[in-house]
Amino acid sequence: MENQTSDILLLEGLQVSPDASIPTFTLLLLIYIFIMFSNIVLVILITLDSSLHQPMYLLFCNMSINDVFGATTIIPRMLRDIFIPSSDRYIHYVDCVIQAFCVHIYAGSSHTILMIMAFDRYVAICNPLQYATIMTNWMVVKLSVLAWAVIFIMVTILVGLSVRLSRCRWIIFNPFCDNASLFKLSCENILINNIYGLGYTVLLLGSSIGSVTITYLRIAMVCLSSKSKTLNSRALQTYTTHLTMYVIMFLSGIVMVLLHRFPHLTEQRKLASMMFHVVPPALNAVIYGMQIKIKEVRQKLFMFMRNS
Repeated sequence: MENQTSDILLLEGLQVSPDASIPTFTLLLLIYIFIMFSNIVLVILITLDSSLHQPMYLLFCNMSINDVFGATTIIPRMLRDIFIPSSDRYIHYVDCVIQAFCVHIYAGSSHTILMIMAFDRYVAICNPLQYATIMTNWMVVKLSVLAWAVIFIMVTILVGLSVRLSRCRWIIFNPFCDNASLFKLSCENILINNIYGLGYTVLLLGSSIGSVTITYLRIAMVCLSSKSKTLNSRALQTYTTHLTMYVIMFLSGIVMVLLHRFPHLTEQRKLASMMFHVVPPALNAVIYGMQIKIKEVRQKLFMFMRNS
C-alpha cells in the first residue's frame, strides 16, 4: 500500500470493540429492516390505492423512496464491515466516489422534498379554494423531477471537483465516503472545493430554511386571523409532523458539516453523520404515515398489514 495514488482506499467505518460487534450489528440490522419495511409498505400502499393518488401522498412516496435510497447507500456496507478488522476495510476509489455521490444526492433531495411539502401545506391551508387547481398530481411530478434534477447537477459538480484532484493519502477517516472525505485525500490546493462546497451548503440550507420559515410564518398568520377550528387543527398537524422531521434532519446535517472543520471532534462527527442517515429514514414513514392523524392512511395501512 505504499503507492499513495492507489485505487484501493482504507475506509475506517464504525469503530466498535469486539464485545460490542454483535449488539451493534443486531441494532443496525433491525433499524435497516424497519426503514426498508416501513417505507416500502407506505409506497406500495399509496401506489395500489387510487384514492391516495393525491399530492400530499405522492410527496410521502418521494420522501420514502429517498429514505430507502439513503439508508441502502451506507448501512449494508457498515453491516458487512463491522466484523472486519479496521485495518482490512478496503474500498475501491470508484466505489467510494459512487457512495459519496449517493450520500449527497440523498441529503440534498431530503431538503428539496421537504421544501415542496412546505409549499403544498402552504397552498392547502392559505389557499384552500385554489389548492386543487394549483397542486395537481402533474404539478407534484414536475416539482419532484425539478427537485431531483437540481440536486443531481449540483452534486455532480460538487463530487466532480474532488475527483479531479490527485491523491496523496488513502485513508478515509469516516464511517462512509462523502465529498469531504474525498478531497481530504489530496495534498493539492482545495480552495475551489471549499468555495463551491460552502456555496452549495449555503444555497441549499438557505433555500430550505428560508422557504420553510416563510411558509410556516404565513400559515401561522392565517391561523391567528382565523376562527376555524378545522383550519387550526390542520395547521397543527402540519407543524408537528413536518417541523419535527425538518429539525432532526437539519440539526444532524449542519452539525455533521461543521464538525468536518474540527479534526479533533472525529467521534462526534461520526455520530452526527450516523444520525442524519439513520434517524430520519427510520422515523419518516412512521410520522408521516401513521402518527399524523390521517384516517385513510392508518386504516388502509392496518388492513394491508393484517392481510399480508
